[in-house]
Amino acid sequence: MVNVIDITDADDPRIDDYRNLNSSDRRPDLPGGKGLVIAEGVLVVQRMIESRFAPHSLLGVDRRLQELGSGLDAVDVPFYRVAAEVMDRCIGFHLNRGVLAAARRSPEPDLDTVLDGARTVAVLEGVNDHENIGSMFRNATGLGIDAVVFGARCADPLYRRAVRVSMGHVLRLPFTHLPEWPAGIAELRSHGFSVVALTPDPEAPMLAEVLHDRGPADRVALLVGAEGPGLRKHTMNACDARARIPMAPGTDSLNVATAAAVAFYERLRSMQLADVG
Repeated sequence: MVNVIDITDADDPRIDDYRNLNSSDRRPDLPGGKGLVIAEGVLVVQRMIESRFAPHSLLGVDRRLQELGSGLDAVDVPFYRVAAEVMDRCIGFHLNRGVLAAARRSPEPDLDTVLDGARTVAVLEGVNDHENIGSMFRNATGLGIDAVVFGARCADPLYRRAVRVSMGHVLRLPFTHLPEWPAGIAELRSHGFSVVALTPDPEAPMLAEVLHDRGPADRVALLVGAEGPGLRKHTMNACDARARIPMAPGTDSLNVATAAAVAFYERLRSMQLADVG
């Protein structure tokens, strides 16, 4: 069971893994620094415990320790119990959620592992906002996406804010990076995926039509680009098809995570309808 250790000094070195969380160049979850993953809040901490990112310590107030309760039975690590004021001074801001967990980054699975058994994957290019990344993972988990594949110029999915906004699902949904982009699109195709580029172009067919043409049994990769510029032209040229989602007159785009969620829903709906049929 978790080992509760009371800490009264914000400068105690035992809680260094949680220090300066809001620092752009010293935060412990920088990939090139300590390389940690930080979970924030009771629900996200619980999901970290259940994930491949095993926490090596926790930091929190007594109330959150009690709320986690038996969920901590599965871990044999220290829980550094502190007053809220001590936590605030250590991490550098006030944390309403009252509990954090730290884990080391584990190696990403390779593409073969991530795609094994997957029917639908999300592929991202240039999505460089951490909150959009987090929202993307939350939407993907809720709408039947089996994995996320990163192309070029995307934000770090394991940054604390991305983990929090995803509600911890970034710790659970398989993901990997393609080192070659957009050449890596050919790797997706070699695994049997039809790669569909999402675009607001009014000349592109509706996604429902594109999915219908491919059939629900096909493996589909839905490719989304950066908010604003979208996918680069040569990236779309490397795909099997382009598609758009329905938009009301007078609007031309949505937030990228929202637009992706609509696409994820359309794919899930087409598969469910086919299963019923």
